[in-house]
Amino acid sequence: MEKIYFIGINGIGMSGLAKIMKCKGYDVKGADICTNYVTEELLSMGITVYNEHDEENVKGADYVIASTAIKETNPELSYVKSHGIKLLKRGELLAKLLNRETGIAIAGTHGKTTTSSMLSAVMLSKDPTIVVGGILPEIKSNAKPGKSEYFIAEADESDNSFLFMNPKYSVITNIDADHLDVHGNLNNIKKSFIEFICHTQKEAIICIDCQNMKDAITKLPEEKTVTTYSVKDENANIYAKNIRIVDRKTIFELYINKKLIGEFSLNIPGEHNILNSLPVIYLALKFGVSKEEIQEALNKFKGSKRRYDVLFDKELENGYGNKTKRVRIIDDYAHHPTEIKATLKAIKSIDTSRLVVIFQPHRYSRVHFLLDEFKDAFKDVDKVILLPIYAAGEKNEFNISSEILKEHINHNNVENMNEWKDIKRYVSRVKKDSTYIFMGAGDISTLAHEIAEELEGMSE
Repeated sequence: MEKIYFIGINGIGMSGLAKIMKCKGYDVKGADICTNYVTEELLSMGITVYNEHDEENVKGADYVIASTAIKETNPELSYVKSHGIKLLKRGELLAKLLNRETGIAIAGTHGKTTTSSMLSAVMLSKDPTIVVGGILPEIKSNAKPGKSEYFIAEADESDNSFLFMNPKYSVITNIDADHLDVHGNLNNIKKSFIEFICHTQKEAIICIDCQNMKDAITKLPEEKTVTTYSVKDENANIYAKNIRIVDRKTIFELYINKKLIGEFSLNIPGEHNILNSLPVIYLALKFGVSKEEIQEALNKFKGSKRRYDVLFDKELENGYGNKTKRVRIIDDYAHHPTEIKATLKAIKSIDTSRLVVIFQPHRYSRVHFLLDEFKDAFKDVDKVILLPIYAAGEKNEFNISSEILKEHINHNNVENMNEWKDIKRYVSRVKKDSTYIFMGAGDISTLAHEIAEELEGMSE
């Protein structure tokens, strides 16, 4: 039995691949200094997980997988390189697996986790292999080995690892400025996406509501098969119209090549989620899933973990006689200004209560490069609370801080809070109907869950 070792195994992308390789019969081990919600599942599958990096752990491995987040000084990585052990990037391994199958790769600066999760949920009857960047409730995991030809996976542009892929089908949700510490500028990001589309063997399904995406299409070879989708342009191949909200559900009509396919509804709000659903419906129909089955799956779909994840939604006493207040706690991964705007717009479309954002900025480099874009990101909310920037392993080479970010946000009610206990105290003292959305890609999710659990105790 060949032995495969994952450096940083508890990462959402790494853990998914570790599970797949275990199911393929490999002896899988790995190490990570951070324990999280995926660790227990890895252990339950018989995967050894070390809680520290040591060269002794990796001895005897036939293959070693490392993400680009692993530093060169990591003792396991140093040992692998000095002893000639076969080393693959996470993206390389994912591409090797996907390229052998009818691979469906979901790419885009924003929305790829929701889109790939939605496609996975809709395609479950086809028994696909799944590797996504979030915990999908339908499979209670971020990965599933399948017995069919279909392989659904996210394609990561952050380090250009999606360029290892040669999928049969691809979906590109949008192109935006992000990971500029790697790419340098938006033009380089566009070039990478164009190359990725050119790697697609059969059909690329592209959102043309994104101007950067429309620009990219003009630079593609004429022979490349492209299918477009939109909620704004009726000339798109896939188009949604008559959009409306009824009882917190988003309902729309779907047209493919100007032919009415039917009416669909979503439990998750927002125009961006309608867009996410359009290539999902199109591909599922192409692969033989019935319209009725798609409608049912989309109607049940509640998103993946940390994407509009409602942790608490109940009435509580507000301390004034018999009056009550309704409190909602939402956990969301949004950390880029574009994602933040889309998520807040979606929430405002179905929620009229006071809206407070507790935001943990992610990476010094992202805040530095996108400082001006954060200016109007929170304009539709009642209050913004800023936590310190989550470093994600970066050094603060830009001398940036949440205090500086506060000065750039165009809002009259922004406050810095450095301590979790202060935020817990603030939420516990609310006296009116309020929705608190905890946003960020760092450890803010833990804070959201802690507060939801404390509120649950108060409601009993």
